[in-house]
Amino acid sequence: MSDLSWSQILAVMAAQFLPVWLALSATFALSHRLRRRLGLYGKLFDSPVGMIGLAIVLFWVFTAIFAPLIITHQPLAQISGLKNALPGAAIASAEAGEFGHYLLGGDSLARDVFSRMVMGAQSVLAIAPAATAFAFMVGITLGLPAGYFGGKLDTALSFGANLVLAFPVILLFYLLVTPEIQNTGPLLLGWRASIPNSMAAILFAFPILFFTLLWQTRYFTNPPRRNLFVGTTLVLGLWIYAGLAFNADPTGLWAMEPNLLNVFVSVVFVNAPTVFRIVRGLTMDLKSRDYIAAGQTRGEGPWYLMLWEILPNARGPLIVDFCLRIGYTTILLGTLGFFGLGVSPESPDWGSTINSGRKLLSVFPHPAVVPALALMSLVLGLNLLADALREESLKD
Repeated sequence: MSDLSWSQILAVMAAQFLPVWLALSATFALSHRLRRRLGLYGKLFDSPVGMIGLAIVLFWVFTAIFAPLIITHQPLAQISGLKNALPGAAIASAEAGEFGHYLLGGDSLARDVFSRMVMGAQSVLAIAPAATAFAFMVGITLGLPAGYFGGKLDTALSFGANLVLAFPVILLFYLLVTPEIQNTGPLLLGWRASIPNSMAAILFAFPILFFTLLWQTRYFTNPPRRNLFVGTTLVLGLWIYAGLAFNADPTGLWAMEPNLLNVFVSVVFVNAPTVFRIVRGLTMDLKSRDYIAAGQTRGEGPWYLMLWEILPNARGPLIVDFCLRIGYTTILLGTLGFFGLGVSPESPDWGSTINSGRKLLSVFPHPAVVPALALMSLVLGLNLLADALREESLKD
């Protein structure tokens, strides 16, 4: 079996991504047909920049979803003789039914670079959007009352946010992963909680609080529906909360490995103050509008006005910032992986892969260049998407 040329490599890679192409085609066809009913998302189809950004982002989203169908080898599998193999290298010992080439070459441990790049998308897209969403719930839950009520509450919360923002990010991550910090923490109910677990116990409670307030204020005059939504939120929320924060889910469905918990908590902790400041500023601007005065005249409560009047009218800037912040988080995760502070060392996340390939960058660049290009393209797509969303939101 001979090595593949670059044209053959590209053709085989295109075939491997067939599930992604089909999913992209179906998504764009359906979205274009319903674009007039899809609000801000539908308006992206009038922006070439937005379409390009959306296509890049959805490409990696579908790659993460269909990764088991796309990869040609297991990301941890090592094949003798393919250490630092060049792209298109043939596998001399390939058995029947086994893929016969390393499409993008092998790394320093003779693992398939193409498969690790594909599986790395799962690592990034499993953490970045979820951690960003948690950070937004923390920032929104604290930013709304700070901007609406002002006074001592605003002063105290703003001081805390500025204090966190003044702390060096990388140093924070170094502190959270050290054994001394891992084994140090308060004694809760006879169990020694590490500092990351203690932070998780606080930060992960905000989504429960956010949705409870959301349903309570929306259906206050309809007790049966309010009780249903609030009860469901508390049951599901506390179940997920116990599993993620304390690894106490008896079913094992909701759980985080210690390394992943450290990364997740740190990302939320770092991003939440910035979201808080954005939401606070928007709230201070919007609370003086006429529709807020009209709501106060009707006798609406402060939390109803914050969650159902101010927040919907602030959705444009927040959606744009959400996309940008996912990009920042992606870069941050890559940086952490590069410094060995990310998830487990054998994980195929892009940052760790770049770090392992940089030592031979001048001789065998492909193990580091491939995940670097993947990381760059995802961040580029998110930035283009955010720019298009900003332009479209300003037209409203």
